Amino acid sequence: MENSRTPVTVAEAVLRVTESSRCIGTERIPLEASYGRILAQPLTATHDVPHFTRSPYDGYAIASGDSAGASGSNRVRFTVVDHIGAGEVSQAVLGRGEAVRLMTGAALPAGADAVVMFEQAVAEGDTFTVRKAFKVQENLSLQGEDMQAGEGILPAGSFIHPGVVALLATFGYGEVMVGKRPVVGILSTGTELLAVTDPLAPGKIRNSNGPMIAAQLARMGIPYRIYDTEADQLTQCLRTVRQALAEADCLITTGGVSVGDYDYLPEIYTRLGAEVLFNKVAMRPGSVTTVAVAGEKILFGLSGNPSACFTGFELFARPALLRMMGANHLYLPHTTAVLAEDFPKANPFIRFIRAVYDGTAVRPAGFNKSNAVSSIARGNALMVLPGGSRGYAAGDQVDVLLLGAEEGTKEWVL
Repeated sequence: MENSRTPVTVAEAVLRVTESSRCIGTERIPLEASYGRILAQPLTATHDVPHFTRSPYDGYAIASGDSAGASGSNRVRFTVVDHIGAGEVSQAVLGRGEAVRLMTGAALPAGADAVVMFEQAVAEGDTFTVRKAFKVQENLSLQGEDMQAGEGILPAGSFIHPGVVALLATFGYGEVMVGKRPVVGILSTGTELLAVTDPLAPGKIRNSNGPMIAAQLARMGIPYRIYDTEADQLTQCLRTVRQALAEADCLITTGGVSVGDYDYLPEIYTRLGAEVLFNKVAMRPGSVTTVAVAGEKILFGLSGNPSACFTGFELFARPALLRMMGANHLYLPHTTAVLAEDFPKANPFIRFIRAVYDGTAVRPAGFNKSNAVSSIARGNALMVLPGGSRGYAAGDQVDVLLLGAEEGTKEWVL
């Protein structure tokens, strides 16, 4: 166990956490419940898509050779011998100058190799004329042009978004094998904490970290258990931590990880025999963020300051939880943006600023000390300012991590 507080870089901390995380298993679930889950098996095309050549338009199926020589001054006439909709198959075999009127998605009849869209034809009763020659396979959706049987479509570890649900349905998957979701315990520590509905009292604050982390987990679709807020008493806190580790796959605590007289979590890790992966990170806010492993359970010791707590979850807990579900895209999406206003504060360590990103520019979301709550509510991104800088000016280009995206990126980029 680490007894000293030697800071590690953010990148090193992320690496240690993800390397210590393991997939907790798989389960089979109904297709309709699969959104937001992680594929546990590669998705391979079980048949061609489309599995027959069809019309992508409302129009007329023809043999392209019958339109040869058509022009504005030499219109070529066809006779309609059948009329079908999507899901129907014509029994007609086209003779010379014959056509089948068909709707979008309908299978191409025998003898046809092109489709004339309605707007390309002039209809006259059971006939129509065209003023251009059509090529073989013109206006067709060909069998297998999207996907071919046996083709690898998505690897295991892919996030199931609505498009993936459509693919699974296309290939007939009424049930899907996915990674199990971990159950996460949430424990907020601190004698100063009040319940959300308690009246304020001198020296006390309402517990915002617990509900915030619950919401961050809910955004990921991860179930959780909230344990009663603990006062700064070692024995009682240790008992609750042991209970949580017995009932949950990992535990997120807030507060109690600093070096104050009443910060007991380091001692709790010792009594659990936990391996501390790190207990200080060269970052602001959240430098005291601590992560430990007890057996196969991960304990995330996040700061009691709300902004530091929020940032610690997104940087460290989020990728670990995704790996526990078998995901292969673990990290927050990254982009760059133009700084919209001056940020003169020096950065001895890498700094993560709650920010508002509009697609081009980024600006701090307001009050940005580690104990800030308002900027968490206003922000949709984290602005990343490298350590060693003396401040930034409007117009500078900065790194941005995007919050709330369905799916992240495969590589850590900072």
